[in-house]
Amino acid sequence: MSMLTILQYPDERLKQVAAEVSVFDDALRTFIHQLETTMRAGPGGVGIAAPQVGRIERIAIVDVSAKKKIKQHGRLVLINPEITAWQGSVVGREGCMSVPDYTGNVVRAETITLTAQDEFGQPQQFEMEGFEARAVQHELDHLDGMLFLDRLVSRRSDLFKRKVYQ
Repeated sequence: MSMLTILQYPDERLKQVAAEVSVFDDALRTFIHQLETTMRAGPGGVGIAAPQVGRIERIAIVDVSAKKKIKQHGRLVLINPEITAWQGSVVGREGCMSVPDYTGNVVRAETITLTAQDEFGQPQQFEMEGFEARAVQHELDHLDGMLFLDRLVSRRSDLFKRKVYQ
């Protein structure tokens, strides 16, 4: 399966708001497979959103299962996702394949309730917390034309040059 090209900041397509998906067919599932292959090829990637590869649709994949000691739901294909509730806030360090040279401190909700559809159009609902909730919020921002750079606590003190991509 071929790899997709990841758009990098400041590409203007990363600022576009993604359209809802209405057709759940084999072409969509093929794209999802390509998107996941692209995510897994990068070092440390736990999520990717369709706009990062130039497809401006509400599709994201999150899989934090490699982080063994955290509560998580495994591999998630999230189509037309929406956070319906959230609680708390916590600051954490984030990086992004579309901003490969930097990481930054971002405030996110501690827990979220999420609704979405899977690759077959079936409705799903999840309660998430911690790192998984952070990863999902990060990917959903891509669907709304936002990067972690837009959510930095402070551009002056919370943006860091990445030493090693992990």
